[in-house]
Amino acid sequence: MPKAIRIFFKLLSVIIALALIACTLVLGGMAYFNSAPQMDAAQQGTSSPVPFQAPLVSDLGLRLEDDVMYLEVRSGETAFSVGGRLENAGVIRNRYFWYLLFRLDNEHMKAGTYRIELPASQMKIRSILTSGEQLQIAVTFPEGVTLKKIAGILEDAGICSAEDFLAAAASREILDIYNVPGSTMEGYLYPDTYLFPLGFPASRVVIAMADNFYRRLEEIEREISVPTGLSADELNRRVIIASIVEREYRIAEEAALMAGVFFNRLRIGMALQSCATVEYIITEIQGRPHPQVLYNRDLEIRNPYNTYIMPGLPPGPISAPGKIALKAAFQPASTNYLYFRLVDPSSGQHYFSRTLDDHIRAGILYVKGR
Repeated sequence: MPKAIRIFFKLLSVIIALALIACTLVLGGMAYFNSAPQMDAAQQGTSSPVPFQAPLVSDLGLRLEDDVMYLEVRSGETAFSVGGRLENAGVIRNRYFWYLLFRLDNEHMKAGTYRIELPASQMKIRSILTSGEQLQIAVTFPEGVTLKKIAGILEDAGICSAEDFLAAAASREILDIYNVPGSTMEGYLYPDTYLFPLGFPASRVVIAMADNFYRRLEEIEREISVPTGLSADELNRRVIIASIVEREYRIAEEAALMAGVFFNRLRIGMALQSCATVEYIITEIQGRPHPQVLYNRDLEIRNPYNTYIMPGLPPGPISAPGKIALKAAFQPASTNYLYFRLVDPSSGQHYFSRTLDDHIRAGILYVKGR
């Protein structure tokens, strides 16, 4: 073999060897920088889990709790910025490798709050942040809750501000979507447990709850004989009655009886005289503490929602009715009762009567607790 060829193959062997060494070093470096650093006890957080509370309080926009990181990706934030925060927190080894990963394709991070189990590689964290699978916060709205109380729950959970929620619930655009004749969505947001991400648009919260309301309404229609093709005004009338029943009943079996009383009163032009409507004025309109007992001065408050002095239905629903109250409003008990009064606060039992004399025997007026 000529000497030149031997030299060529030797050089080629050296080049291949150097290339393999370089590839090994590059791949090893990538594997190193991609791997999760060892986190000491201080970085891992507390020794026992702490319930998540929004908003995130760390200056870095993240919090470490044991082997879990809660990371907030801010709107418009760059990959390099997020990488810097992660590196400073000791979650990743190098922000430049992190930035390089995002330069390799066109996938972008999505703003929001994420829950990431640690330790995690940079590629794993990147995959989570580009997926948009944000941390979901469970919020529960009890039956009989009002718009203002829903707003407070949402704000405390960090989902949206109370002000934004109330504005969305009074949006004419949303009201028109659901053909609600009132001025707000009071009564049309179903009380349930929901999962929302932090910083969720208030309008989407209202729409999610309203969609749930109409789904539940369809379920009720399938269970009982509900007249089809109800007008928006007739549906609103039923929802108003359901919202009052929701705030009045304690025992499920009495809900339909109460609805029957209200329909009987409306039929003969008699005032509804619902304690719940007076309570609504005191707490939701006047902003005063929830009363334990109603006095005569309360029953004389001049307000359209006061069904003791105003004939017919109040201007709108006074709470978010649940399934029992809605079923009662669509299928009220057929009786000749015109009165009911709480007679056993501990059990929630009411006394139903046909005459005023029987009603007076029931004694003091109680209102449903918070």
